[in-house]
This record gives sequence, C-alpha cells and structure tokens, in this order.
Amino acid sequence: MPSFIEYSAETDFPIQNLPYGVFTSAKNEHKHIGVAIGDWILDLNVISHLFNGPLLKDKQHVFKEQTLNAFMGLTRPHWLEARLTLQSLLDVSNPTLQNDSTLREKAFIKQREAQMHLPADIGDYTDFYSSIHHATNVGIMFRSKENALMPNWKHLPVGYHGRSSSIVISGTPITRPFGQTLPVEGADPHFGPCRLMDFELEVACFVGGPPTQLGERVTARHAEEHIFGFVLMNDWSARDIQKWEYVPLGPFTAKNLGTSISPWVVTVEALTPYIVDNYPQEPPPFDYLRHANNFNFDIKLEVDITTSKSPVPSTVCRSNYRFLYWTVKQQLAQQTITGCNLRPGDLLGSGTISGDTSDSFGSMLELSWKGTKPLRLKNGEERKFLADGDTVILRGYCVNESGRIGFGTCEGKLLPAVPFEDK
Repeated sequence: MPSFIEYSAETDFPIQNLPYGVFTSAKNEHKHIGVAIGDWILDLNVISHLFNGPLLKDKQHVFKEQTLNAFMGLTRPHWLEARLTLQSLLDVSNPTLQNDSTLREKAFIKQREAQMHLPADIGDYTDFYSSIHHATNVGIMFRSKENALMPNWKHLPVGYHGRSSSIVISGTPITRPFGQTLPVEGADPHFGPCRLMDFELEVACFVGGPPTQLGERVTARHAEEHIFGFVLMNDWSARDIQKWEYVPLGPFTAKNLGTSISPWVVTVEALTPYIVDNYPQEPPPFDYLRHANNFNFDIKLEVDITTSKSPVPSTVCRSNYRFLYWTVKQQLAQQTITGCNLRPGDLLGSGTISGDTSDSFGSMLELSWKGTKPLRLKNGEERKFLADGDTVILRGYCVNESGRIGFGTCEGKLLPAVPFEDK
C-alpha cells in the first residue's frame, strides 16, 4: 500500500498507521483534527468533504471539530470507513489529493511547523495497575515476596480514578510538587518539596463509541466497540508523598500533579497486525471479564532520560505492552460493571508496564529498587529518582513482517519546585 507521500522506512507514521491528533499552526490558530503521515499532517478539516462514504457523508462535521470527541463518539464501522477513505486518498494510485496542487497546499503541513494539543476533552480518567511484574515488584518492596500481590489482584483489574484536569500533552513541563512526607518512620510528618520524583511507563486507551447510560454495563466480550485508540502515557509520581498518603484510599496528590500523554492516537485497526497472545490468567476470571479473542499487542516500549548537564539520552528501560496481565477489554469491563457510564474521550491508563528483567522495569522505583541500586547514566551521572532538569522521553513502536508503526514520543521535563508561599 504505497503512498504518494514519501517517508523513511523507519517512520512511526506510514500509511498503515494514520493516527489522529489535534494541532494548530502559524497559518491557522484554530485547532484542527489531523492525521500523521510520514513527517506531515493531513488536515481533516480541509478535506472533510472527501469523507463521502455511506456512513460518513452525513457526519462530515466531526472532522471540523476542535477535538476528536465527536468522531470518537461514532461507531466502529464509522471509524473503519474513515480509515479506508484516508488510505485510499493517500494511496499512490489515487489522483484526488495527489494531483490537486491547490488542495494539497491547503491540506498538508509539516509536523515540525505544528503545535500539538490534547486530542480530546478528557472527561474522566482511570489508571489501572495491570502489570503483574510491576505489582509483584512493588509488593516485594513494601510487603514481602510471600505477600507481593494483594488477594484481589488476580481476580479483578485494580485501578483508581485520577485527575483528568492535570493530563497534559507531550512537551509540557512538570513542576516538582510540595506535599507531606514521612522521612523517618515513627516520627512526625514533614512538609516540603517531593524528594522521590518518578516516572511511570504506561499506555493509555481512549474510550469511543456512543456514550453509555448510568446503570449500563459493558462486558469484556463487547468492549472493543468502545476502544478507539491508544497513546503513550507517563504517570508522574511523587513516591514519598504517595507512601505517606495512600493508606487507606490510594493515590491522591502524589499522582494529580501531572500526567503526560503522546499527541497521536494510534487506532486498534493499525495495531491489529501486532496482536499477540493474552497473558495467561490463573485463576480464570469471572465471566464478565472473559473475551475469546486475543487483545494484547507487541508494542515495544522504551524510556530515555536526558539531564540538564547533558543532552545525550540514556535508555533506562526497554519493556513491552504484552507484559500486561489484564487486557484493556477487561479494564473497560471492570470500569463499567457497577453501572458506571462511559463517554467518548474518557481515558484508561494501563498502569506501569514492567517486564520480567531488571532492565525492563517501568519506573525509577523499580529500576533503582527503592533507591538501593542507583542507575548510572551515559554521562556518568547517577540516579535513584529523577533530578530537576531531567527530561523523560517515552517511545513505543511495533515491528514485524507487516512493517513498522509507532506512537511518536511522550516527553516531559521536570522543573524545580516553586517556593511555597501562603499568600
């Protein structure tokens, strides 16, 4: 399926990918929906009239919106028709865009000339805890090897509701937070800047499909109709604040300081060639969490860190989405089993994705084993946790005989804590 748009074989965005995003540019300050193709963005606002298939000819307005919510709120057949239309328009054999120089000039913009924005208005955000290796590592650190997993962990996808208002697009700096900590066990708590800042390597799913009603449930067998696509996610975490506050109700201010996501939403259809077996589950889950088909993906994940002293990246983690014990279908089913309603643009985070080797752990907490094994970076610096000025860069890509697609990057720089003033 060659495109008339030229791009490198190593691009994240060939014609087989076509992820969706929202952007502005110098020539247009209004947010437009676009699709990434090579180094370019195809502006769907400009070509909305070309979505003239039987399902989308009366829905062209969704491509003129400033977010993806309306498009996400359609059905999977609509999404499939849009994808086929885009692949046809970009195909080397199709003259519609290729030979219309005026339309091409309006419709394409270089990615380097665009400013990316959150792809959707995110009404609700849930972060899960679905990597068995991550959960086991944390359990060993804070309890014991014999009691690493809590009794409920293999029976349901554990999660918590996060703060959607502090989800930010890749490139947005994150400020080291203030909070309460307990530096010395048994002593009084301390208030001040977080000392143990961490990243968490995650992949998040955007919910799609028509909204469900309060009281309605979606089982894992039907969950795919509500899974629009995926982004990389860094769930920044203040570990010392988290340790003091999380009992008894779980994460709170240690997590609401900022969550970064990548700008391009990679669709389920683009990921289908990279499906792998689901992680074996024992005991078998309850019926509402069961689905027949595999819905796990071979997404290779990497984390780089650059520091204020050196722009040379140090790769500190190589993991894979396939390590998740609970699938996103099961996560969505658990979200709705009590009758919780879904809305297009809701976000479901996977939880930290750690593998079974020490170089595949998806957080500094694990990589440094709670600070007892400092990491040495390429420039000679050591890290137990993140330092001010560090930039964390997440990457994700799939590659096999079908070719290569990717997610781009999810980046964020950690800024120093702002002096606390009670004005």
